[in-house]
Amino acid sequence: MKIKIPLLAACLALAGASAHADDYPTRPIRLVAPFAPGGITDLMARAVATRLSADLGQPVVVENRAGASGIIGANMVARADADGYTLLMGNISTLAINSAMIKDMSYDPVRSFTPVSMVAIQPLIVAVSPDTPATSMEQLVALAKSKPGELFYGTSGASYQLVTEAFSAALGIKMTHVPYKGSAPAIEALLGSQINVMFDPFSTLYGQVKAGKVKALALTTRTRSAIAPELPTVSETVLPDFNASSWQGIVAPAGTPPPVVARLNQAIARALRTDEVKAQFARQGVEPAPSTPDEFGQYISQEKQRWQQVANAAGIQPQ
Repeated sequence: MKIKIPLLAACLALAGASAHADDYPTRPIRLVAPFAPGGITDLMARAVATRLSADLGQPVVVENRAGASGIIGANMVARADADGYTLLMGNISTLAINSAMIKDMSYDPVRSFTPVSMVAIQPLIVAVSPDTPATSMEQLVALAKSKPGELFYGTSGASYQLVTEAFSAALGIKMTHVPYKGSAPAIEALLGSQINVMFDPFSTLYGQVKAGKVKALALTTRTRSAIAPELPTVSETVLPDFNASSWQGIVAPAGTPPPVVARLNQAIARALRTDEVKAQFARQGVEPAPSTPDEFGQYISQEKQRWQQVANAAGIQPQ
C-alpha cells in the first residue's frame, strides 16, 4: 500500500521530533522569571533551576524579564521556539489574573503555552494596621460592615485586588481599594496606618508580623502553615470553603513535544522532592506542589475563569 506524500511527510516530521526529544536536552535551557530578581517567583525559579541543571545534565539559566505585570517575559516565552529550551516560571498573575485585568493581551494563558508542572503554592496573609481596631477576622468583618467603604485595603498587584474583592463580595462588605506599585510601598502604608487591611503573600508579609509591626488575622488557604500554625484560616473563621493562594508553575511554548514535556515534568517532580528545595521553599512559607501537565493545565483554566468572574462581578474593567 502506498502512503500519500503529505501523510509520509507528517510521519517523518513526527519521527524527527521524537528523535529530538530522546536526546533532550543537548544545550542550556532558559527559565524566564517575568519579575525582578529577589521576588518570590524569581526565588522559586532559582531554587528549581539548580536541581534541574543537575538532573538534566545541562545548565538551566534563570533569566529575569520583568515588566508590565509579567507580560513582557510571558510574551517572550509564548513566541519562542517550541523545543523545550525556553520555559516560563509563570504565576497567578501571568497565567490567570492578567487576562481579566489587562486589555489587548499579547498572549493567551491557555492557548499560548503547554503546561509542564505546578511548582509552588503559598497562602496570603490577611493583615491589619496597628491602629485598626480588629484582632480577629470576625472583628474585621464586623468593623467593615459597620463602616461601608470607610476601611481602606492596599494591594501590591492585581492578583491581590481580586482576592480581596472575592472575599468582600462573599461576605457582603465594601472596602475602598488603594493600589501600590509593589509589596514594599504597600506594606509601608500598612505600617503607617495609611491603609487598614492588606492581603499579601506569606513570604513578603510574615516578617512584619513576626516583628509585631502589623497584626495577622488569618491565612487564605484551606490549611494552616507549618511555619505559623497559630494563624487560623479564613475558611475556619468567617468564610467556610474560602481558598485563595499565590502560586507558581512552569510552562513551555504551545506545541512543545510531549516527550520533552514529560522529561521536564519528571525532573521538576524530583527537584521538588529534594530536601534542599523543600528547605528553600519552607523558608518562604511555600509548599512544593508538583503536578502532571494535565492537572496544571486544568488548574490554569479554572483559575483564569474564576478570577475573570470575580473581576466581572466587581465591575473591574481591563485597562
